[in-house]
Amino acid sequence: MTLALSLFDQFESPVYLGIPLIVLALILPAVILPTPTPRWLENRLLATQNWFIGQFTHQVFLPVGVPGHKWAVILASLMLYLTSLNMLGLLPYTFTPTAQLSINLALAFPLWLATVIIGLRNQPTQTFGHLLPEGTPTPLIPILIIIETISLFIRPVALSVRLTANLTAGHLLIHLIAMAVAVLLPLMPVVAIPTAILLLLLMLLEIAVAVIQAYVFVLLLSLYLQENV
Repeated sequence: MTLALSLFDQFESPVYLGIPLIVLALILPAVILPTPTPRWLENRLLATQNWFIGQFTHQVFLPVGVPGHKWAVILASLMLYLTSLNMLGLLPYTFTPTAQLSINLALAFPLWLATVIIGLRNQPTQTFGHLLPEGTPTPLIPILIIIETISLFIRPVALSVRLTANLTAGHLLIHLIAMAVAVLLPLMPVVAIPTAILLLLLMLLEIAVAVIQAYVFVLLLSLYLQENV
């Protein structure tokens, strides 16, 4: 029981002096990300950030039509925000807000709903047409409409669960290997050293996972947007 608590305690929302620290964690990316300046000359961090945003925006909006390009600022900001939150849990004594399903649902549901509302407003016929594939036999029409409706409403849940599950699994694996290194180091240093190297490689993998999962989250939102513009 103690082991289970020590493993999963890192995913609980911490509270200090009655203040939920998850609020501070959600605000932190706005503090640590550099702010662009109107000057012609910028530092290397700003130049790297601008290059990254440009490359990401170009890749995400390749399949999206021109009307959907209005979402470029929103989705690029969401990508940076999610990447920062995902990497936050890799630092010591920190908390990962995106390991909470409620936080991911709060991010995914309004954006998904906005794409659906845009589709209903701009092209209602095509939007409702997605619920029934062309050439469907008449007896299967009610069943397919129900299935497509469920798949439509499950999209924000799938976005949230995917992000939560990937971050939770990675953090748990890091925690388990770190505990193994701490136990093996005084007993079997020869075994502990390769395990520590494996832990370092896993940390690098988790950094990649943090970026990739943020990218997948935003990419799927852009694909939902493409269906409705």
